[in-house]
Amino acid sequence: MEEDDFISKTRRKREMSELQDVGAALVKLSAEQLARLDIPEELREAVLACKRITKHEAARRQRQYIGRLMRHIDAAPIVEQLSALEAPSRKQTALFHVAEKWRDDILRDDDAIARFAAEFTAANVPRLKALAGAAREEKSAGRAPKHLRELFHAINNTVQERARKP
Repeated sequence: MEEDDFISKTRRKREMSELQDVGAALVKLSAEQLARLDIPEELREAVLACKRITKHEAARRQRQYIGRLMRHIDAAPIVEQLSALEAPSRKQTALFHVAEKWRDDILRDDDAIARFAAEFTAANVPRLKALAGAAREEKSAGRAPKHLRELFHAINNTVQERARKP
């Protein structure tokens, strides 16, 4: 064996553990999401079988089997596909944070509504002004944040709508 071909036992174990983690991620997917993935049929059947298993130890052994199956295939495309499934949620989180920032800016500064309307032309400015005023009154009176939530939903809907358009 040449020195370049040598892989330590620790490294092999780490790689096998990573493959089992990918297999566990596959098991957590819904049947619809799993059907959209381009994976070998034998692996798909093993994942579906694991989803049906209710006993802890049996499920652990099945996940190990899935990891063993994955040793013989290139796992990189599967990992990419799993990442692509998670990407929309990361995008949604980022858009949510943008909407939160705009809400805070609008509550702090009346001029923020004009800046928001300039950036998001589909914004309903009169409604935003009314909701912002009502939210400020709620906050000063110590009432439940009903209008604050409505303001956030209005901003978030506008931000989400713009993100959907190309």
